[in-house]
Amino acid sequence: MSTLDATRAELGLIVLYLNKAEARDKICRAIQYGSKFISNGQSGTAQNVDKTTTLARKVFRLFKFVNDLHSLISPHPQGTPLPLILLGKSKNALLSTFFFLDQFVWAGRTGIYQNKEKVELIGRISLFCWMGSSICTSLVELAELVRLSSSMKKLEKDQNESDKYQNEQYINKLKQSNERLLALIKSSMDIVVAIGLLQLAPKTVNSRFTGAFGFVTSLISCYQLLPSQTKAKAQ
Repeated sequence: MSTLDATRAELGLIVLYLNKAEARDKICRAIQYGSKFISNGQSGTAQNVDKTTTLARKVFRLFKFVNDLHSLISPHPQGTPLPLILLGKSKNALLSTFFFLDQFVWAGRTGIYQNKEKVELIGRISLFCWMGSSICTSLVELAELVRLSSSMKKLEKDQNESDKYQNEQYINKLKQSNERLLALIKSSMDIVVAIGLLQLAPKTVNSRFTGAFGFVTSLISCYQLLPSQTKAKAQ
């Protein structure tokens, strides 16, 4: 393959990636929280970037509540324990509620809806829903990691130490375990971000702390949305 063909292929992957609305949203999220970290709550250019990007992201999320509503009423995978099913459905319900209420916040901040007090209240309720969904996600990922670890140990008993990495089933489970561990780290950090946005612990989780954690989770989200072959190259 020539250099031109390789460049064309790489650009094609970038175009494919950027064509995803979710990917553009997460890039904007990284800009939003990076600006929050730089501004540290002080007025200036960084804070203006934070505010305008926050408002712009809400347009990306219009009607996004339908996605989690669909997941909420979809059948669960066979063999999933009941507690995990309930946690998963709770996450979908909370996330769908967050996106639904966030539309009213957008309407309030653009001047379509004039009642500022109700907009602030709806905004806080929506953030509590997001924090709740992040907690549910963390519990689901932790439980799934335990299940994967148990099944991997059973496979190890049937394989020699040197042969287990030749087992395709073991490799797949190891890959799933790494992906779920990354998702657990992201959701756990998002809980801290939610605490910062709600100002539940302003002395500990300040604007800069919130911005730093939000920026890291945004980068993780951007990575998770990469095509599989691009992830393999990155690793």
